[in-house]
Amino acid sequence: MSSCDAALARLCSPEFEVSAHFLISEKGGILQLVTQEMRAWHAGAGSWGDCSDINSYSIGIELDNTGRTPYSEPQMAALEALLPEIMQTWSIPPERVIGHSDMAPHRKADPGRRMDWRRLALQGLSVWPETTPDAPAPDFVKWCQDAARFGYGTGQNLAAKCDAYLPAFRDRFRAGHRGPLDSEDMRIIQNLAQRFPVDGGRANA
Repeated sequence: MSSCDAALARLCSPEFEVSAHFLISEKGGILQLVTQEMRAWHAGAGSWGDCSDINSYSIGIELDNTGRTPYSEPQMAALEALLPEIMQTWSIPPERVIGHSDMAPHRKADPGRRMDWRRLALQGLSVWPETTPDAPAPDFVKWCQDAARFGYGTGQNLAAKCDAYLPAFRDRFRAGHRGPLDSEDMRIIQNLAQRFPVDGGRANA
């Protein structure tokens, strides 16, 4: 949306049938739109691991950003203050803090490549790959399998889904990188799949 006011109007309008639990403005203001005990309609169709009803198993946080600029410092600070309380209340592990583009890359691009996921991970509010000495050779089928182990979609036609998941994965873990699958993509997804297999923390997203 073009502004926080525009986002607020959309999230509060019955016409659009979309909502979120929280909206954080660029200036760091936190607006609660739906109580955490209630279901919000922020996610829509998508999945993370075996969970295909993200709306019913998640707390939705919207950030006031057009996708063309970095997230502001006050906004990031507000997010960092809000996440621990939510995670503790609902027993959400860091690997279950995901973006809309993680669960529905064919429809959603937010929070985009300008979100500082590594900053969140350093505080235990998300996850980040560790450095490993060897990078496997590019193998699209193996990448898809590891992506599914981490959470990026499961079931039939996995390879077809991976065409959408690769850009979303890169926006989160290799911001701005494009081109054919490479050994760094393999190293990162293999590390994440080994350390955070999605079935290890299925309860909430």
